[in-house]
Amino acid sequence: MSAKKPIGPMLACALGDSYGAGFEFAPSARVREHNDLTTYIQHQKWAELKPGHYTDDTQMALAIAEHMLTNDVWSVPALATRFVVGFHRDPRAGYAGHFYDFLKKTDTGGAFVDNIRPHSDKSGGAMRAFPLGFLSATREVRDLAMFQASLTHATHDGMMAAAAAALMFHHRYHRLGPKADLPAFLTKWLPGVYLDVAWKGKVNAPGLECVRAALTAFMLHNNMADVLKQCIAWTGDVDTVAAICMPTAAVCQE
Repeated sequence: MSAKKPIGPMLACALGDSYGAGFEFAPSARVREHNDLTTYIQHQKWAELKPGHYTDDTQMALAIAEHMLTNDVWSVPALATRFVVGFHRDPRAGYAGHFYDFLKKTDTGGAFVDNIRPHSDKSGGAMRAFPLGFLSATREVRDLAMFQASLTHATHDGMMAAAAAALMFHHRYHRLGPKADLPAFLTKWLPGVYLDVAWKGKVNAPGLECVRAALTAFMLHNNMADVLKQCIAWTGDVDTVAAICMPTAAVCQE
């Protein structure tokens, strides 16, 4: 993470995700002992998820990016197919238990659409949303982030979290103002979603908690190492916090 050799946002997502995986919902003592950026550590739950392996956060962000590169239609069946293909191409642990089992037995986009229960407010829509921030039109970024989240997280908070994650990256990638203006930018485009409140303490699974924690970590620090350490120091769902935050840090000149 040297300033002389910047890394791209997708790699930054995978780096934050894979580093954070070993600390996901780990005891605070384990986080304090090992969160020094010297090595990856073993995930406590998923033995098959080896140190340095990324999780569902990166895998699904890749699916969104691949869909964007095809210029295919933005439809529920097309995106569902991307998620299914991305999982079966490279099956890995890290997904929520029920969703992992669902993907294992789902082999087509049609089956995904027919059987998914998209009523969660958790972070699945937000963790994969950042690639949409590459698009130039802010309204399109917001609306497509909410649309893709609706496949699995068709709740107000689930979709707002996804929009916030994509807009956070969008603001810094397109340099739409100084870093200090980012919270106000998010409030403008997502009225009623109080993202400018500084996060403190453990991060639980809801998507808006993860985005608030990611935004706070980003605003507190001015280098990628300290940003990543802060994402993990919150404790809780820290791999997702880092996967959301690190792409934005990677493209921020400040």
